[in-house]
Amino acid sequence: MIKFLTGILFLSTFFLYAKAQDKLISFDDPRITYSGRTGFKAGAAELYWPGASVKINFTGSGIAAVLKDQDTSNYYQVIVDENIISKIHPDTSKKVYQLAAGLSNGKHTLELFKRTEWDKGKTWFYGFLPVKEASVLPAPALPKRKIEFYGNSITCGYATEDLKGDSPIGYFENNYVSYAAITARHFNAQYSCIAKSGIGVLVSWFPLIMPEMYDRLDPTDSTSKWDFSKYTPDLVVINLFQNDAWITLQPNNPEFKHRFGTKAPSADDIVVAYKNLVQNIRDKYPKAKIICALGSMDATREGSPWPGYIEKAVKQLNDKAIYTHFFPYKNTPGHPKVPEQQKMANDLIAYIDKTIKW
Repeated sequence: MIKFLTGILFLSTFFLYAKAQDKLISFDDPRITYSGRTGFKAGAAELYWPGASVKINFTGSGIAAVLKDQDTSNYYQVIVDENIISKIHPDTSKKVYQLAAGLSNGKHTLELFKRTEWDKGKTWFYGFLPVKEASVLPAPALPKRKIEFYGNSITCGYATEDLKGDSPIGYFENNYVSYAAITARHFNAQYSCIAKSGIGVLVSWFPLIMPEMYDRLDPTDSTSKWDFSKYTPDLVVINLFQNDAWITLQPNNPEFKHRFGTKAPSADDIVVAYKNLVQNIRDKYPKAKIICALGSMDATREGSPWPGYIEKAVKQLNDKAIYTHFFPYKNTPGHPKVPEQQKMANDLIAYIDKTIKW
C-alpha cells in the first residue's frame, strides 16, 4: 500500500512538473538578466561565484524557479522589489522552487542572489516559472556603473550571520550583506565578486592562489577562462593579503611548504607578487580605477607590515588610477559580522565618494 501511494505521489509530481515546464521561461530568455561571471551550457545557466544573481521583471502574484545544486551547501537570497523575502536551500535534484507567492497584482522585480561562495558547489538554473496569472516583462535595465571585487573570506561574507562563532557552513555565509555587495548597491552599480575564503596572493590554505583564479569562469576548472570583454568594470577593489599574513608565519603549513619550501618569502618577493597581480588586472581593464584595499582583520592591526607592502607595490606601479585604502582593524574575534561589514561598507563608500570620479 505504501509503495502504491508513493507511486501515485511520484506520478502526480511528475505530471504537475511536466505541465509547469510548458510555461518555463528558459535560462537563455533575453528577459532574464545575470550578474557575475555565469556559465551557459547543458541547458542551464551555471552559478558559481558569491553574489552571482538572476533577475526578472513580471506582473502577477508570484513566480518559481527550476534549480539543481551540485551540493547541498548553497543558499540563495530571494529579493522582491528590493526587499528580502526569504532564502532558499536547493538540493541535488532538479526541482521547482516557489520563490514568491501572494504578491499584489502589478509589476514586480525578483532577484535570486547567491549568498554562498563557490566551494559550496555550483547551481544549475534552468529558468523561471510564472504562477497563475503572472506574465514576464522586458528585462530589467542594467545600471551604468560597474564594480568588481577580488577578495577572500571577508569579501565573501564568511560567517557574517554566525553570532556565536565563526562557522564555515553555508547557512551562516551571506555575500548579500558583505561590504562589497552593500557598496555596489549604494552606488547602484553592476556587481561582480571574484572571491574565495582562505585565498591569498602568494599562498592560500589550499593549492590555489588568486593569480591562478582571477581569470577563471568556472573557478573549479583551470581550463575555464573568463572572457574579460564581457564585463568591463569602472571600479575594481582588491582586498587580499589577510591569509598571506597568517600562512607566511607557519613554516609547517603544507601550503607554506608547497609554495616556499623552507624559507618564507622576503618583503621584496611579497611586493613583486602583489604588483604582478594588480598589473594583470590592470592589463585586463586599462581604463578602470583600482583600489588596493586591506582589512578589517588583523593584517591592518597596528605594526602590521602588510599595508606597507601594498603601498610599495602601488608606488612601483606608478599609475595615477590605482589607489590604496586600508580598513581599520576591527579588533574582535573571527570574521566580520553584519554590523562590521556595514561599517566597512560605510568606510569604503566614503573613500570612493571622496576620491573616485566615475
